[in-house]
Formats: sequence, C-alpha cells, structure tokens
Amino acid sequence: MSELIEKIGICVERGKVNKASPFPPDMKGLDGADEYTKLAIEAKTSADAILQACNDGMQRVGEKFGKNLVFVPELLMAAKAMHAVMAHLKPFFQSGTVKTKGTFILGTVAGDLHDIGKNLVSMVIEGNGWKVIDLGVDVKAPRFIQKISENPGCVVGLSALLTTTIANMANTIKEIKTTSPTTKVIVGGAPLTAGSAQEMGADGYARDPQAAVALLNSIGVS
Repeated sequence: MSELIEKIGICVERGKVNKASPFPPDMKGLDGADEYTKLAIEAKTSADAILQACNDGMQRVGEKFGKNLVFVPELLMAAKAMHAVMAHLKPFFQSGTVKTKGTFILGTVAGDLHDIGKNLVSMVIEGNGWKVIDLGVDVKAPRFIQKISENPGCVVGLSALLTTTIANMANTIKEIKTTSPTTKVIVGGAPLTAGSAQEMGADGYARDPQAAVALLNSIGVS
C-alpha cells in the first residue's frame, strides 16, 4: 500500500494523469494517477491516505513553482493528475468518510477579467484538501457576500491583475467585513504587495499558489 501511495504522490507532482497521457515524456506508457488511485482503492487503502498523497504531490510541485523550477504548463498538468485522483475520492467526500480542511470562496474582483492566476490558485488549493467554490471573474461584492452567507466559516480569496481594479478589491473587502466581520479574506495578484493588502484590510497576502495554501492552513478553518 505504501508503494501505491508514493506512486500517487509522484504522479501528481509530475503531472502524470493516466497511462494514455504522453506527459511527462519520461513516464510515457506508464500508469498514472488514475490507475494507481484505482488500485489503491481496490487494495482498501484509506481515502485519507490517498488524499494526503495527493496533497503532498501538489505541495511539492507548488514549492517548485514558487522557486521557478517548474512553470505554468507543469502546474496545470499536476492539477489534472490531482483531479484524476479526486474523481475517485468524490464518493468518500460525499459520504463524509473524508473531511475537507474548509471552504475557500475565490473570485477575480469586479472590473477584472483575468483568471489564469486565479485558476492556478484554485487547483492547488483544491489539491491540498479544501473545498473550492470558484465564482469566476468580474465578481461584485454582493456575489461574494451571498456565498459567504451560504458557507459559514469559509475563507474568501480575491484576485486582481489590473492596477485599476485595486480600488474595487478594497471596496469588496470593506463590504465583506461590514456584513461578515469574522470572515477571513486573503488577496493576491501582480499589482499587490503585503503592504497594500494590509492597507485595504485583507487578512493575508499570497504572492503565489503555495503561499495561499500556507495562509489557509495557518488560518485553520474547521
């Protein structure tokens, strides 16, 4: 079982989705995350152990991404491999056998249509055991507030790429904090710094997906 768990983690880290996937080239023709997860479930491996292997793989590739050792294509393939694992674990989540770490509501703020960075964050965080509700782009404050009311105890993530939408991000944080003062809000995006995030009232700033994961884990939502 431990060998299967290790192989799942490696496949997620390397972005090996399944046997048919040609990526990465040095693993062409080999089983991938899909096949090894099936085998692990058949071998009665706990869903928690499989999820942990997936989390570990995503953490390793996320750390490499933060150090510029891998790039967006590799991270996207890792996310695909992670989704192959999650497809098998979905029944365990639904039955309550596996518990998520918390709920993360994510969106690009009003006036901004960029989503590549947001999507990467979404995939990496989901791969680390969180339930992610992705609201998409150009999301206005009332939409975030609605979802917060539907998901008590959630954490909110705001993304922006355009400098011109920073004011919208600040206003969104203000409205969220006015209606739900205890809700934690973290922010990220190219125009931001830790200082600007603090000035606008955010509870944290993440420069990359792995930093977002670290922030969420430090918040420790149950």
